[in-house]
Amino acid sequence: MFRPESNKQLNEECRKIINIFLQENPEIGQIFIYSDSEKELFQSLRKITLRIIRENPPALEYYQGDQIGKSSYNQLRWKDFAAIRILDYLEHAGKSFTDLNLRGKKIISNPLRALWKATRTNSGDMPVDFYADMLHLFRQLRGKEYRKHPDLGKINYWMHRFPNGIDPAIISARKKNRDRILKKIISKIDSGGIKSRRFYFGEGLSSKDKFKIALEWWKDNSFHLRMAIRSVKELNSFLDYTLGKKELDTLYKAENSGIPVFINPYYLSLLNIEDISNGVKTDITLREYIFPNEDLNYEFGHIVAWEKEDLVKPNEPNVAGWVMPDGKGLHRRYPEVAIFIPETMGRSCGGLCVSCQRMYDFQSGHLNFNLDKLKLESNWMDDLRSVMEYFRYDSQLRDILVTGGDAFMSSNKVIKTILDHIYDMAVQKIRDNRNRPEGMKYAEMLRIRFGTRLPAYLPQRFTPELIQILKNFKEKASAIGIKQFIIQTHFVSSLEVTPEAKSAIEKLISAGWMITNQVVFTAAGSRRGHTIKLRKTLNDIGVIPYYTFQVKGHRENKHNFTPIARSIQEQLEEKIYGSVSANMHTEIKKLSCQPNQMAQNINSIRKKYGLPFLATDKSVMNIPGVGKSLTFRVIGLTDDGRRILSFDHDPYRNHSPIIKKMGKVTIIESKSIYEYLQQVKKMGENLKEYETIYGYTMGETEDRLPIFEYPEYNFIISPVLTNLKLNKPAPDLELTQT
Repeated sequence: MFRPESNKQLNEECRKIINIFLQENPEIGQIFIYSDSEKELFQSLRKITLRIIRENPPALEYYQGDQIGKSSYNQLRWKDFAAIRILDYLEHAGKSFTDLNLRGKKIISNPLRALWKATRTNSGDMPVDFYADMLHLFRQLRGKEYRKHPDLGKINYWMHRFPNGIDPAIISARKKNRDRILKKIISKIDSGGIKSRRFYFGEGLSSKDKFKIALEWWKDNSFHLRMAIRSVKELNSFLDYTLGKKELDTLYKAENSGIPVFINPYYLSLLNIEDISNGVKTDITLREYIFPNEDLNYEFGHIVAWEKEDLVKPNEPNVAGWVMPDGKGLHRRYPEVAIFIPETMGRSCGGLCVSCQRMYDFQSGHLNFNLDKLKLESNWMDDLRSVMEYFRYDSQLRDILVTGGDAFMSSNKVIKTILDHIYDMAVQKIRDNRNRPEGMKYAEMLRIRFGTRLPAYLPQRFTPELIQILKNFKEKASAIGIKQFIIQTHFVSSLEVTPEAKSAIEKLISAGWMITNQVVFTAAGSRRGHTIKLRKTLNDIGVIPYYTFQVKGHRENKHNFTPIARSIQEQLEEKIYGSVSANMHTEIKKLSCQPNQMAQNINSIRKKYGLPFLATDKSVMNIPGVGKSLTFRVIGLTDDGRRILSFDHDPYRNHSPIIKKMGKVTIIESKSIYEYLQQVKKMGENLKEYETIYGYTMGETEDRLPIFEYPEYNFIISPVLTNLKLNKPAPDLELTQT
């Protein structure tokens, strides 16, 4: 078992917290000091917490599971959160959990026993992270700490600390960056360091002429891919040797471990080499999203897929029970949705996101940046046909997400081929249904999506030819009943919303596709006001926020991981100012009917209801293998202060029936709240503005807005689930803790 009890004497900082705990909680402190056994301690604590929770009958019903959902959740007092957490600690005391942050080691959670021993013997091996969490727990229980909702003025202050990429000062700084990068590229071409049949200079050109030609190249996505930075040495050179020694050491270690280096010139121009922030670290979110860190270095080579895709075998059920076809690149969790990753150039990206959920695939080399070698495999059309056949004969499927890698890294020809096959499959599903009786018809295609980060990474990719392909497909697919056409982007900061990105979004909207955004709630991106500024900036250009994701993965993503308590805090203290109320649902739903006028219509709704932004996104964690949820309770605490959470499934979505066998899913966070707070403090944050974070120990998944619902059919779908085989989850997956 990990971290056995220790007789090591408490250090001064931990001892100080214990003394504060005893002074602030005289009644409970006496229980901890004078209880002669764990049993006596637990009985006394249970009595006190039940007394508190019984003061509010809805809280007792919520704890016992007699009442669930948001309406019950909203009736909880702040001290009820603490009481329920203590009762959950007592219920799960002494239970063991598999900690995949520690490569599968078993740990035992018994935080109240550990605190008891520390108060009685002045010993324990736990760091300050553990004691800080426990101190705030009992402050919350006795009402010393309570929720403090910031007013709109504070929200606007937080939001306006962060510029966006359309601010004049930012545009000016990035033009300087662009010019510096182009001059370095010109120098490398002149010296023979870069050789290209397409990007070269003729004889007798002046420096001014070469720069003018290079400015035209800058508009070409192929230029950025060809000139992408592929080594740490080159990266430091292009950043004018501004990387520090510690940063360089980490980057070189990553490079030597096999972690790819791939940053295209356009995205590199978004990084500052001068301080233009007036004290706010403007580009830290971008840097920490693309620069490897020590945690990734430590785990690279040992990464396992969070979604369990690395365990999928053809014609065998995945974790959710879905049987996959022979063709490669198909992932599935929900009955209605399939994720398709074609074996094309779409297995690459416009850059490396170090928190990528498919880092295990970069680890194996299946996803990579060998652009010259990522040719279509000879059997890719056979795979494509196999996948389409699978889609055709699935009774519930109505939504296909084509992604990667990055879906739009594929050539225009390949994208058109994929869309043509989807169209033909959709037509065939309609024809098949003519021969099926009412009540036994299969779901027909309603929604087609592309997943891409290229509007942020490489907006030059969205050429007139690609836009025309998308427009043509929408027109003919609409005629056969497909109703929703969505590009799911992936902006992580308002700084990525540049004039070029704005232009790319406008082109996609002009093709009649709705643009939604999924943001990953990284540590740097979780700073107060950062995500709400992104929502507002995206709204301004016609993008609807769709999901705010917790960082997935284990130790490899620890650096960028944000404790889920912060996500709940953001949801209930910041995001609430853009909440879409029930009386707005009709207007919100109509947004998808006029994607060409999205920006104007969003602005009209915001103005009408006095909203700084539309919070149309759901904050969620991907539960390994089976879906998204933010319905959880903290049931334990590791000895180093990381929270153990028990997740239930999103009640607003259909799931594989396997969840009835699985029960609740346990997730151990990779970072303590104390460590997270120290991290954002180094970024310049005022920790007083985060005071309530320790108290958020339960969550309820937000409703799905009507704009994201599937249109209704005019016929009854078969209740039969095809392509499903419900084997009992394998013990070695250890998805649940009952």
